[in-house]
Amino acid sequence: MTDALGTALKDYHNNGKPTGKLWVHNNYGPKEHMPVDIYFRNMEKMPELEWVALQQCRGKILDIGAGAGSHALALQKMGQDITALDISPQAVEVMKSRGVKNVLEGDFFDLNPSQPYDTFLLLMNGIGLSGTITGLRRFLAKARTLLQPGGQLIFDSSDIAYLYEDTPAPKDRYYGELKHMYEFKKQRTDWFEWLFIDRETLKKVTAEEGWQTELLYEDPYDQYLVRCRLT
Repeated sequence: MTDALGTALKDYHNNGKPTGKLWVHNNYGPKEHMPVDIYFRNMEKMPELEWVALQQCRGKILDIGAGAGSHALALQKMGQDITALDISPQAVEVMKSRGVKNVLEGDFFDLNPSQPYDTFLLLMNGIGLSGTITGLRRFLAKARTLLQPGGQLIFDSSDIAYLYEDTPAPKDRYYGELKHMYEFKKQRTDWFEWLFIDRETLKKVTAEEGWQTELLYEDPYDQYLVRCRLT
């Protein structure tokens, strides 16, 4: 699969600025411009939701879908035991160059660590990687095998019901199950599934899978942060 996002991250890191636009195509409307500098924010520029998330992390932490490593770097500065994981070889290269000490390249679903983790962190709607409600159940089942007793998931998502204010919501799937494709300098990825999940549906799914969900933060734009613990 073409690594357009990784290419955009490496381009920004090597040049100190973007030399092209990163586009996100979707299955509900026109393509959207994603500013690459958002992946390179320092601690002072992170929104309150992310600050709250970072301060809830503890123990042996895995930042899943770490991108350019900004959250991992912040936790590293806070003295935390943090490892950054990303499936993109170019993102991994960027993170190492930026000073992230512990970096893993690979797919979360292939992980088989020698020691379990205490915290899984997935920011910037990182839980979206599960793709669908069924995929979320699969993610929760895998997370159960990799966390210490009492371990936690910390992630944000948002309710995108507003997309369907003027058009009917799909009847063949949950309305937060979208398809995306990245494009950078005419380099395109394959289409991939990405999940946005509302709080009530999340609470229902996690409870059915044996997790207790606690709201940590919400903003006025239907974005929220939660902690999930095994029950």
